[in-house]
Amino acid sequence: MSVNGLDFTIGIGGAAGQGIATPGNILARMFGRRGLHLYAYNAYQSIIRGGHILLSIRIRDQEVHSHGDGIDMLLCLNQDTMDRHLNILKPGSWVIYNADKVEPGELPEGVLACPMPVGELAEGSKNKLIQNTISLGVMMSVLGADFGVLQEALEQAFGRKGAAVVEENVKMARAGYDHAAANFESFPTPLPEGEKPLAMWTGNSALAMGGAAAGVKFYCAYPMSPSTGVLHWFANHAHELGIMVRQVEDEIGVANMAIGAAHSGCRAMCATSGGGFALMTEAIGAASMMEIPVVYINVMRAGPSTGVPTKTEQGDLWQALGASQGDFERFIVAPVNCLDAYNTVPEIFNLVDKAQCPGIIISDLLISEGTFNVDPDLVDLQPEINRGDFLVDPSPNGTYLRYKDTESGISPRVVPGYEGFVHTVATDEHDEDGVIISDEFTHPHKRRKSVEKRARKFQGVVADVPAPSLEGPADAEVTLLGWGSTYGVIKEAIEILAEQGVVANQLPIKWIAPLHGDVVEDILSSAKKVILVENNHSGQFARYLRSETGYSPDGHIRKYDGEPFMPHHVVEGVLELMKTEESIYVPYQEIIV
Repeated sequence: MSVNGLDFTIGIGGAAGQGIATPGNILARMFGRRGLHLYAYNAYQSIIRGGHILLSIRIRDQEVHSHGDGIDMLLCLNQDTMDRHLNILKPGSWVIYNADKVEPGELPEGVLACPMPVGELAEGSKNKLIQNTISLGVMMSVLGADFGVLQEALEQAFGRKGAAVVEENVKMARAGYDHAAANFESFPTPLPEGEKPLAMWTGNSALAMGGAAAGVKFYCAYPMSPSTGVLHWFANHAHELGIMVRQVEDEIGVANMAIGAAHSGCRAMCATSGGGFALMTEAIGAASMMEIPVVYINVMRAGPSTGVPTKTEQGDLWQALGASQGDFERFIVAPVNCLDAYNTVPEIFNLVDKAQCPGIIISDLLISEGTFNVDPDLVDLQPEINRGDFLVDPSPNGTYLRYKDTESGISPRVVPGYEGFVHTVATDEHDEDGVIISDEFTHPHKRRKSVEKRARKFQGVVADVPAPSLEGPADAEVTLLGWGSTYGVIKEAIEILAEQGVVANQLPIKWIAPLHGDVVEDILSSAKKVILVENNHSGQFARYLRSETGYSPDGHIRKYDGEPFMPHHVVEGVLELMKTEESIYVPYQEIIV
């Protein structure tokens, strides 16, 4: 509990294969139904069995924007978790463990030990994961929750496995609940309840749902973490939503198959991570040359190469900016949170349809694999859909110029197959009618005309892209600049800084291209001190901002160890950069895995 209400984080640690996800999902579902806000982050390794995992679930009675700064209740499913994390627990924290197999060591002052005699409570059960269910009972008792809420969640979680499995899990949870009530200190007050139940989703599910709401009728992918959840959602709901879903042999095939589907007139989308996106880049350039609207999602992980497949980073910005060779226009957007990821998909589809060019959504593991609550009323299931200008009537003279040089740069588009609209679509440079100009004797003026036509399209759609705006007091001592997923942690850091007497505001960047550089420069040039926060080593957005505007921030907070920022990392960085002449601050990351 915090002085301002509920702010509580549960950590569940163990090894891959110990069933960590199940109690985590049950807890998240219970808290959501209670109307409490939730933010869950899973720090795990790319090992099927073994390796350390720490799932943190932060619960608040108000909106939550990050996974927080610490752990208030630690469930140790093995000795390794106890050894790694016991020393970071603060006074007033609980540590729950199987007393039959885990030694607590020396408890920090004020940490409350909750040893579970699992063998005794399990009454001879042969279920190797039964300690997880007993632990749920212990946690719910300590948190002051009614057992009926847990029983209902268990019945839903294990209902498909039959009555016997449900009965055993309810019985074991009850044993843990009663044992904790008799032996452990609990919250002085029960868990509060929110105004109404909240829904639960992941960032990848939000991206997929956004696609479905936007009218996507074709989705393809090659599984690559941390983007695979988008494919899973589409595969699970394809039949009921009338969406064709294909798992393709590689990302080259994915990128080209999506182009083919988009060329046929339907909205098409695909997703991958940095390594797969590298294979897609030539096709992205082809989509631009052929002026076909298609959306690509890159869920960033720590790179380069295979990198750290299960860790997060903002390292692919320049990869998206430079995807494919040559000069061409593309939309690039980095959603700032899970709900924004959902809303972004219809937004970018409307833009690419209007401008007839590719669009790129940059997410990262933190958003895409995170679990979040959302108020269902905030999810617009009927977003605006604008397919741009489709030509429906044949031209008077029977000719059709697919790449007609118009004032806006946007040419008349038609779905292939209509009589009277025969045209050539090629990846080579072409004339207005699609004839490849390299097959002719040199015509430099035609090449120049085509390049300028495609570039001119952006001039008419920039106004459709929202410009960034400053959040917080205009007279702040420091302005924090971030892009994409750093939004939430910066927002909470600003609240903490205010408590310490430092007034700060934030300029969050969502739309990377087009940037609205004049607006950004105007805001930042009026700020007293600007500190850029980004999750990479080289300061990729700092370089992009300087290339577009000539502006350089006063300081930088950068993190590149695979784990996301915590609020205190940003707070400590701001305080350090305000009192020294150093320009770069790299926070120390406590050992997580």
